[in-house]
Amino acid sequence: MSEPEISSNELPSNGLSHNMALRIGLAARALDGITPAQILDVLNDAVGLPPSEKKLAGLSIEKLRTAADGKLFAQPREALKEALLTLKGKGESDTESLPELDAYEDGDMPESIRVAVASNGGEDFDGHFGTCSRFLIYQLSGTQMRLIDARSTAADVDAEDKNKYRADLIRDCQVLYVVSIGGPAAAKVVRADIHPIKKSQGGKAREALAELSRVIASNPPPWLAKAMGQEAEQRVRFRETS
Repeated sequence: MSEPEISSNELPSNGLSHNMALRIGLAARALDGITPAQILDVLNDAVGLPPSEKKLAGLSIEKLRTAADGKLFAQPREALKEALLTLKGKGESDTESLPELDAYEDGDMPESIRVAVASNGGEDFDGHFGTCSRFLIYQLSGTQMRLIDARSTAADVDAEDKNKYRADLIRDCQVLYVVSIGGPAAAKVVRADIHPIKKSQGGKAREALAELSRVIASNPPPWLAKAMGQEAEQRVRFRETS
């Protein structure tokens, strides 16, 4: 998908990257009677300038609506949601890099676990828990690996508690791979009975999961054996032979 045409005089020129300036221009178009300069005023009050991916991650519809003395207060909620998604780079173009999914039905892979991987495109393992655009969901055993789902996080703009929303989004998983995750978010993930694994270097999702698959096949620790559905007797046997 090519970038929509926006003339240069529609874009803010406050030392922003072209990509960020384009997002601001497109966000303004989603709102009635609002200019890119006004969007920049709102962002200045809501998150500070210059806007960055990290700053925008904490921006919500309510903050957008009330910042800069309520400059956007009269805008419809759906329009604000579209503008916020655009600012965060979570528009329709996200679907372009969705990987092909593998067929899977419950029971297909005995002694397997479900793993979520924080990702921003393709099958890359490159996402931070609070800012990734999607979670890739894999069913993993000691012999098989299937990508069974890709869950967008775009709807977290409506969530009162973004970390809880994201943890609930992957609640059926036993393991989560992230490049980074904060303490409060990690606590919510653990509370959902998901084991977070942080690898700051990231990489390719399948390469990271291949390591875990080898652990599953050889000598899984008790918590992992339990997630795989093994009885207590089997888990003790694994522990004794380690």
